[in-house]
Amino acid sequence: MSQIASTAWIVSSMLWCAEQHRPRFSYVYLPHLDYAAQKNGPDSPEAMRACEDLDQEIGRLVDGFEKTFAGDALLWLVASEYVITPVDHVTYPNRLLREAGLLQLTTDDDGREVIDFANTPAWAMADHQLSHIFVKDRAQATIGRVVDTFRNTPGIAEVLTADEQQKYEINHTRTGDVVLVSEPESWQAYYWWTDDAAAPKFARTVDIHRKPGYDPVEMHFDPTAMKAGLGPTPLDATLVRGSHGAPTRHESQRGIMLSSQRGVFVEQTLADVDVCEMVLRQFGV
Repeated sequence: MSQIASTAWIVSSMLWCAEQHRPRFSYVYLPHLDYAAQKNGPDSPEAMRACEDLDQEIGRLVDGFEKTFAGDALLWLVASEYVITPVDHVTYPNRLLREAGLLQLTTDDDGREVIDFANTPAWAMADHQLSHIFVKDRAQATIGRVVDTFRNTPGIAEVLTADEQQKYEINHTRTGDVVLVSEPESWQAYYWWTDDAAAPKFARTVDIHRKPGYDPVEMHFDPTAMKAGLGPTPLDATLVRGSHGAPTRHESQRGIMLSSQRGVFVEQTLADVDVCEMVLRQFGV
């Protein structure tokens, strides 16, 4: 339910800080663009309107800084956080683990199905176009079964074990024993139930702490559904029309780096971690 008013408040706060403290370096994160793009698709009319709304707030930010720092040469650097790509397919890793006999479930106090995290052989934490699958005791036999389960699965581009995760420099102790990477037009939902009547109550609510993964379906929040005795979040993952996170396979998946002055950086492909050094260089560091 986030609206441009949230971003406008951030811009107003930034302008107040500039007036009060006159910093030599300011950093601000302006949200807003990913909501409509995920909900309705990055090329939807709603996403285009979001761009217009954000553009007005960026203009207000620039005008305010130019007024506060009148006479000073301001350098603006803009980095996109990620690129939303259109999706028309969704994969359910936990349901596939369940079908393979690798997901153990129990019931909550309401008799709804929940994952038995302490005892399940494997479970998936979904995050946009990735899933981290955690295997009990990192059992190699189970890892092998997980890999076999997802090889050639529609919507899944790569199945990465620990040895293969170095390819993307994600071989970390907290990385899943197996990482699933989506095709650009697909994303991954955390759902494990096969009957909506068995879904836990939190599935129909906005609840980031009990859901094992990000749930963009929450953006289809519908307060009127509560009148029918349901939660405000539907249980239809196909409603989501945009996602991100898969490794770049096409230029349309790349983010952008912009500068208000030429020569600040070489106009070539950059990594997000290059931004820090780029900023420090402006101060001779």
